[in-house]
Amino acid sequence: MILLSKGETLIINENDWEYMERKNTFIAWSFILPNFIGFFIFTLIPVVASLFLAFMEWDAFSAPEFVGVENFVKMVHDDTFWISLKNTVYYTVGTVPLTLLCSLGLALLLNKKIWGVKFFRATIFFPYITSLVAVAVVWNMLFHPDMGPINQFLRFIGMTNTPGWTASSDWAMPAIIIVSVWRGMGYYMVLYLAGLQGIPKELYEAADIDGANGWNKFKNVTLPMLRPTTFFVMIMLTISSFKVFDLIQVMTDGGPGRSTNVLVYKIYNEAFVKFHFGYASAIALVLFVIVLGITIIQFRLEKKASI
Repeated sequence: MILLSKGETLIINENDWEYMERKNTFIAWSFILPNFIGFFIFTLIPVVASLFLAFMEWDAFSAPEFVGVENFVKMVHDDTFWISLKNTVYYTVGTVPLTLLCSLGLALLLNKKIWGVKFFRATIFFPYITSLVAVAVVWNMLFHPDMGPINQFLRFIGMTNTPGWTASSDWAMPAIIIVSVWRGMGYYMVLYLAGLQGIPKELYEAADIDGANGWNKFKNVTLPMLRPTTFFVMIMLTISSFKVFDLIQVMTDGGPGRSTNVLVYKIYNEAFVKFHFGYASAIALVLFVIVLGITIIQFRLEKKASI
């Protein structure tokens, strides 16, 4: 029985009610089942297969051969693996805090009622949805050591020894970090904007009554209320930083030398260039364990901080 407006009542028998429930269930499954099937075929099965391949030697042309922990022993003595791990940590340490600070700063600026605020929000977010290849090509032109506008500007203001950027082993990774921060800060700015707009105005009004200045309100009201957003942003940034590949592939191809060779790029080379799928799977497993460990640590630190 369903109550309608004006006191009317609609009586539905048990069979019709069961039919409606089955119909609604079928509609719900029709929406989510394609995603589950795609996840099962293209994600779950390859992940499980790579777990087994980590203990095998396979070149895709012959039958897999079980080698135990030989791939992991090889990894310990592989200089390129350690260089790739160091570069990945370097990229993560440089990208995560800079992106977090820039996105938070932009969110604070664009959370105010100023002229053209919607235009500025869209402009800053636009690089995130722009083609990565186009972004990398344009930034490579900007970073050109001789004809690039960035170095031309640096020479204009008096700097004689300008950086080599992507052509230099010392400056290639900082260049990648700059582009990554520039491209990603718009997306995380939107997340911070959502967090800022969810803070009750009564808290700021109470702080004004207590005589708090802008810095005290930011430190004692804004930051604590943004803690869940900041935690989510840190998790997402850390995971994306450890699996960076496309930007490096397009801009530097892992060079110069091995200066921007990160773990995912190392996995790509071992699997699809050298056809060492077993060794590549072992590196992927180690990368998974590293990211999982860091994520667990972040969750525990957040839990302790919230107590």
